[in-house]
Amino acid sequence: MLGRMTRPALLLAALLLAGCATGRVSFDNVTPGAPVRVRAEAFRPDGAGPFPAAVLMHGCHGVSRSTHDWARWFRERGYLALVVDSWTSRELGEQCSPGEDLPNTARFDDAIGALRWLQAQPEVDRERIGIIGWSNGGAFALSAVNGPTAERAKRRGVEISPPGYRAAVGVYPGACPSLSNELSVRPVLILIGSDDDWTNPAECEALAARQRAKGADVTIVVYPGAVHYFDVEGQPRVFLAEVENHNAAGGRCCGATVGFDASANADAHRRVGEFFARHLGGRP
Repeated sequence: MLGRMTRPALLLAALLLAGCATGRVSFDNVTPGAPVRVRAEAFRPDGAGPFPAAVLMHGCHGVSRSTHDWARWFRERGYLALVVDSWTSRELGEQCSPGEDLPNTARFDDAIGALRWLQAQPEVDRERIGIIGWSNGGAFALSAVNGPTAERAKRRGVEISPPGYRAAVGVYPGACPSLSNELSVRPVLILIGSDDDWTNPAECEALAARQRAKGADVTIVVYPGAVHYFDVEGQPRVFLAEVENHNAAGGRCCGATVGFDASANADAHRRVGEFFARHLGGRP
């Protein structure tokens, strides 16, 4: 019987089967001449849509339970949440330890590929797509709405499909120094702990101040006493000696403090909900 179904009927059946369940998908990233097939998970809300959508970019440890918790949280608020898995798509393990890094363009190209995939989905409102990233992934969430980054991408053959991402959130994002003197062309929210010794909060505060002086809509919230992974429930406060850290004290190559902070986590969820509701129209 399935072989006799029309194409619209098949599409409808696929949507109904998806429901609010997780669906494994894949898409080509936008690297010119050598696109990578990127694995992802789509967390679809109930209903027929069109839904606002959020792309989730993991940190250097890869997709985690916390990433999935955030995806379900977005889904409960009416967003189609797309978790992009940059590491297993390239047969990589965690990328926190010292070693050879991917080119900076690789994950940016994943983020733009995810945008294109979502824009092509009938249940997604292409005018209401945002991006959020953590640590390493936060750097690329911010880059995805950075004007000079888009110009550099265009010169190497990468076009960001209009209207692009409408808003971006960086949770303890990397790369604040490299973006500090550039310009976000969409609203940005940065969330970071005051005691973060992996991502320097002062550098992210400088980014916010310098970009606001140019007219960018950048908000930063610094949580007193919080460190990296403040939103990872169950994460004890420990020092990870093996992770690469360009901000490590005493000239060391490595080591950073991580730990859950219930107060910062609750406020971060509230602020992300309000921020995306304001710019994407979902529920706070």
